[in-house]
Amino acid sequence: MKAVFLDRDGTIGGTGGGIHPFDFSVYDFAPKAIKSLNELGVKVFLFTNQTRVGRGFFTEDELLEGFKRMEDELSIQSAFLDGIYYCPHKPDDGCECQKPNIGLLLRAKQEHNLILEECYVVGDTGGSDMLAGYKAGTKNVLVKTGWGEGSLTKYRTNWEKVAPDYIADNLIDAVNWISNDLKQ
Repeated sequence: MKAVFLDRDGTIGGTGGGIHPFDFSVYDFAPKAIKSLNELGVKVFLFTNQTRVGRGFFTEDELLEGFKRMEDELSIQSAFLDGIYYCPHKPDDGCECQKPNIGLLLRAKQEHNLILEECYVVGDTGGSDMLAGYKAGTKNVLVKTGWGEGSLTKYRTNWEKVAPDYIADNLIDAVNWISNDLKQ
């Protein structure tokens, strides 16, 4: 089974930085992009660091309610996620799930019988999203939305030994590349 793992903040919506789940909104083009992935028959998973839960900015219940609102917004345009994987821990908790660690990807692999080398990670940060994908052996697409531009310039040294398989303008561009790659 093949899958696409999508970062939340800066990739499917928001600004790139963690924001309160009730303030999060998807980009106008995100539902169409996710629906295109659904139609390709690949699993689509959200995978996101949500350290603000552990740091007390909002509760895990609020985060889950925010995910539900996001899924409701996607469903209006017939798009859906096959699962949501998130890390609620503080940055210094030493967990295995916080990107760039690959605990979220390994959990999805086990639960959905995935071959990670046949999966894709799409995100806006090189130092977490691209590094996690690299460690897990996925194909990696960096989007320029959110913190993507900064990841390619100011923060490139944080992940200089990793090259994304594709650099996309946004999620639509990323999905088009993935679609073409799947046909090869």
